[in-house]
Order: sequence, then structure tokens, then C-alpha cells
Amino acid sequence: MTDSDAPDALEVKRDRNRRQRLVGIKRWVEYIETHDPSEWGDQQNRLVDAQLESARRSGIDADHRRRVERAGRNRSA
Repeated sequence: MTDSDAPDALEVKRDRNRRQRLVGIKRWVEYIETHDPSEWGDQQNRLVDAQLESARRSGIDADHRRRVERAGRNRSA
């Protein structure tokens, strides 16, 4: 593969990842629509808590996180 192929390969990978995320989101929506909130609410809380804990342990300060967030917004604009 040449360097000129790298952007194309990256775009293919991003597209695949995007499609996989959408499939997961649709599965989750179907799940919460067909199950009682008392069943999935605790699962969602554990997931969010785990993500927050992971972010705390990452050692990334708030300024760095904001720079990354801005860069992501600029990239997707």
C-alpha cells in the first residue's frame, strides 16, 4: 500500500466503525423500548459510572480534554 492509499483506508475504517456504532445504538434503543427501565436503568448507570471512572484515571487534565474536544469538532465540521 502506498501513502496515498492510507487516507482511503482510514476512511473505510471510519465508515465501518460508524456503521458498527449505529448498529449498537439501534440495538440499545430496541432493548430499552422492550424492557422495563428498572431492568436497563441500573445497567446504564454502571456503564456511565465506569466511563467516568476511566476518565478520572486517565490522568488527562480538563484543559487537554477541551483541546481534544475542540479538535474533534473542527475535524467533523
